[in-house]
Amino acid sequence: MKEKHKYLRIGTSYFKEVRKPLSSGDTMSTLIPWSADCIRLDHDREYLKNEVDRYDGFCFVPSHLNYEQKVVGFYNRYQPFQHVAKQGDPITIFGFLRHIFGEQIEMGYDYFKVLLEKPTQILPILCLVSEERNTGKTTFLHFVKSIFGENMTINSNEDFRSNFNIEWAQKLIIGVDETFLDRKEDSERIKNLSTAKFYKIEAKGFDRQEIEFFGKFILCSNNEDHFIIAEPGEIR
Repeated sequence: MKEKHKYLRIGTSYFKEVRKPLSSGDTMSTLIPWSADCIRLDHDREYLKNEVDRYDGFCFVPSHLNYEQKVVGFYNRYQPFQHVAKQGDPITIFGFLRHIFGEQIEMGYDYFKVLLEKPTQILPILCLVSEERNTGKTTFLHFVKSIFGENMTINSNEDFRSNFNIEWAQKLIIGVDETFLDRKEDSERIKNLSTAKFYKIEAKGFDRQEIEFFGKFILCSNNEDHFIIAEPGEIR
């Protein structure tokens, strides 16, 4: 039986939907450029004509509770939420969150509620900072990624300095482990992005494009005093 919706035509280009294997044993959804000739070779002309979904272009519309893959004829790069709610008592998770947020636990609960229900809403930069090691900062990043999956990425400082930003600019959550943004331009860039509504993305071989930007930043560092430059009164 032939797999349905395996190929897409977005604009004038063809793509193949695949599940890329990861070292963890999981997979992630990705689109690989494909040619019409290869589709005809693997199937036939009628398959190319009738079985390939067509989209006018790409869009990025975050949603978890009312997700749509096709939005007014455009292919939504945001990935669907993979979890289904079940009744229970998540004692371990609540204990972990209390360990991370401490006396600010209510803010932590609000943070996750907004991420789930209103992913397009602006949120402040979340900073997990402690001189002590093995306190759960990196574990927290992986915990958040296990919830939001491919809609989150974990970056290094260098990723923000690269001209090619499409890998993280179209994510809902951008985590940075071992953050040390000692250059003022790096700090200002992240602070400005935390409230930006639009951002220009760039990929190798493609022109820059302006997109809606919904990224939320989670910064982790062992440097309690100087991991990011922030002026007095900064509320972002």
